[in-house]
Formats: sequence, C-alpha cells, structure tokens
Amino acid sequence: MKLFKYILWVSGIALVLTSCSKELEKVNKNPNEAESAQPDYLLTNGIKTNVDTYWGTDASMETSLLYVQYWAKIQYTDPDKYIPAATSIQTIWNNFYAQGVEDFTTLIQLGDTLNNPNYKAVGIIMRSWIFQVLTDLYGDVPYSQTANIEKYLTPKYDNQRDIYLGLLAELKTAAGLINTSGDAIGGDVLYSGDMNKWKKFANSLRLRIALRIADQEFDAAKAVFDEIGADNTGLIASNSENAQLVYLASPNQNPVAKNRETRSDYRISKSVVDLLRAYNDPRLAVYGAVPKDTNTIVGITNGLPTDSASRLGFNKTSDVGAVFTATTAPGVIFNYAELLFIKAEAAQRGLLSGDAEDLYKQAITASFKQYNLSDAAATTYLAQASVAYDAANYRKSIGEQKWLALFGEGLEGFAEWRRLDYPVLKPAYAGVLDGKIPLRLTYPSAEQALNGANYREAVAHQGADQLVTRLWFDVR
Repeated sequence: MKLFKYILWVSGIALVLTSCSKELEKVNKNPNEAESAQPDYLLTNGIKTNVDTYWGTDASMETSLLYVQYWAKIQYTDPDKYIPAATSIQTIWNNFYAQGVEDFTTLIQLGDTLNNPNYKAVGIIMRSWIFQVLTDLYGDVPYSQTANIEKYLTPKYDNQRDIYLGLLAELKTAAGLINTSGDAIGGDVLYSGDMNKWKKFANSLRLRIALRIADQEFDAAKAVFDEIGADNTGLIASNSENAQLVYLASPNQNPVAKNRETRSDYRISKSVVDLLRAYNDPRLAVYGAVPKDTNTIVGITNGLPTDSASRLGFNKTSDVGAVFTATTAPGVIFNYAELLFIKAEAAQRGLLSGDAEDLYKQAITASFKQYNLSDAAATTYLAQASVAYDAANYRKSIGEQKWLALFGEGLEGFAEWRRLDYPVLKPAYAGVLDGKIPLRLTYPSAEQALNGANYREAVAHQGADQLVTRLWFDVR
C-alpha cells in the first residue's frame, strides 16, 4: 500500500513538473520576436552589422587603419605602436563569424526553402566577402566546416590558398544563380534589390581575389580573368555601382561618426599627408580636416609615445575629413577605382588584354570623381611627371595610387599594401616589433582554449601566431 502511494506521489510530481515546463515554454516565448528568420530582416541586419564591423573601431580604427598608416592616434597610442587590445582581435573574429557567416548561411538556406535563388546568391556573395576579409587578416581560418555547429563544434582551419580558390568557385556559383527577372528580394540596403548590381559585385570580388592569388597561382588567376575580366557589362562600371552602405541618422549612423560623438583619439597620418602633398593631390582637402588653430592640414607620425602625441595638441592637428566622419557617410566595401586598378595591374601582368597605363589613369580619375573632384583636376594631376605611370615599376605606380584611392578602407588598403609593398612606409616611431610593421592579426585567445587542436595545426602550417608572420598571398 505504501509502495502504491509512493508511485502515485512520484507520478503526480512528474505531471506537475511537465505542466510547469510547458507553462515556462509559453511564458518564455517573446510575442514580439519571430520564431523563424525573415529573409528581408536577416539581409538588412546582416549587411548593416558586417559593414559596421568592417568600418568600426576594432577592425579599422584600432588596427588596420593604423598599420597601413591612413590614421594615427593622438592619445592612448598603444594600438598605434602595434600593441592591439585582445578584445579587438576577439571582437573582429566573433562579429564576422557569429553575425556574418552564421547569418548569411541562414539566408542561403532560406533562399532554398523559399525557392528564391536571388536571396541565396546574395547570401553567398556577402558570406564570401566576409571570408575574404577574414583570411586576408588572419591567414588560415575556419571555412569549410563553419556554420554547422551540430556537426562541427570545433571547425578545422582551412589553408588560405584553399579558401581563396573556394571563394572563387562560390562567387561564380552565386553569379550564375542570379535571375534579374526572377523573384524580388527585400531588405537590401546595399543595392536596393538591383540583382544586376549584385552580379557585378560578385564578379568584381572574383577579380579582387584572383589578383590576390596571382603571385602564387598565376594560372588560376588568369582563368578567372579570361572568363570575366574583359566583360565590362558584368563588372562595377561607375561610382554609382560601388558596393557601399549609405548610413542614416543616429542610431544608424556611420561608425566613424558614432566614434567622434564621444572620442577624439585619431588623426590623419603624416604618411598620407606627405604623399598627397608630394603629388599636389587635391584629395588632401577631402581626406584631412583643417584644425581649429591652424590654417593647414597637419598629420601626425604613427606610433608616438602617448605623452608626445598629446603634446601636439587636439586643435593643432588634423582629424580625417568630414566625408568620412559625417553621420551619413557611406561605408564603402568595394569602389570603382579599385576595380580599375585591378584591371590595370592585370593588363600589365598579362592576365588581361588592355592598356595598363590608360586603365591606371581611369582609376585615378574614378577616385577623384568619387569625391566630387572635377575632370579638369584629374587631368592636371595626371599631367605631372611624378604621377606618370611607370610600367617598369608598376607596383610603385599602382601601389601608391591604389593606397590613396582606398583611403578609409583600412582592411582592403592593408591587404593591398602587403601584396604590392607600396608605398614604402616607415614602422611606427615607438613600435614594439623591432622595426617591423604588422602583416596580420594574431588569432583570438579563445581559439586556443576552445579549438586548441585545430589552432595548433593552423600555426604549424602557417607559422608562428605573431603579428609579423607573412601570409600565403604575401610573397614579397
């Protein structure tokens, strides 16, 4: 009898717990949150958060913009001396993987579920761009096993070569999926649903990656240029087709503008100011701001000790120009000038038919037009002997002018400076790398703890996990 009562008591408790569990499930549901992802919301959020990361504090202001000497720091100068904060390295990794790769993988899956190949194509294009940025910055990174946590809790690190080749294949697939007369997509804050522009962006990214690997895999690069390089109708063809997010008022303002609301840590680098002045470049008035206490633009040397930098004076040194600090300043991730520089170099190296010098001039003119400078100003600039294209040293001609045209795009500028080795930059004044400039970011410390075996394998393949370890694409 006692046993029977005990069984009834246990059964009753189990029934109560089951009921409580079901009630808790009901209570914990958010009535204002969709239980399944909506592709338009996912696309908007995915573009916004990842362009924010690309242009934001950790990936740009505290690292790549300093390393490639577009910006310099006037206070709290440790990052400018090549002492990055561990939180910056971790945040870049977390944001691009959790808010980028994960979200766009979901969008790709939704494209299949909804039978809308245009959503799938856009998801592949944006995810490929993020992977390109990640491998440019870190080297070997998780790629083939990502965004599948149920199967790969600790994803392997793919070799940089394999990542680039994989991205070339994925982008080709994405371009082929696009149907300009098919179902529309919503939430597109990059190209407003214009699938022809998305196809041009995909093909332009393919050329960027093809040139990135050309020093190591010339034949693979040439195959890409042979396929699409001469077809201007399939590539970004004007500044109106730049891949860029045009920001809005707060709280959706440009990350640089948001930073300037509470901080004044950054100034334009002396390296940029000096080169612009040497070439009588009218972009100086665009890239730099005139300080309050002077009537001329003043850049500062990278990597000064904090006390030395602060003594220069906030009102006597130049911030970057308003075109970058305005609330609605666009976050550019691929501009027309870059595409023309890619074609100029490809023509010079036999990857593409065409006149390298003419394409070089077109690229500089496109950069001028991006900032509303006149054709006459570009013509005068190009007439200077110092700016004339030098085929015998195309890396210097293209490297310096491409560096100037990518001003503000710290991550892409950093990648191209490493590949071309121009302009010649002096290491940070008080840098901690024995007279060297960083060539990558180190892996975040969490990877050593949570994905240790794969981390160690990547380091064994790539080289020491240090800022000065040269990546596969950077052969010089």
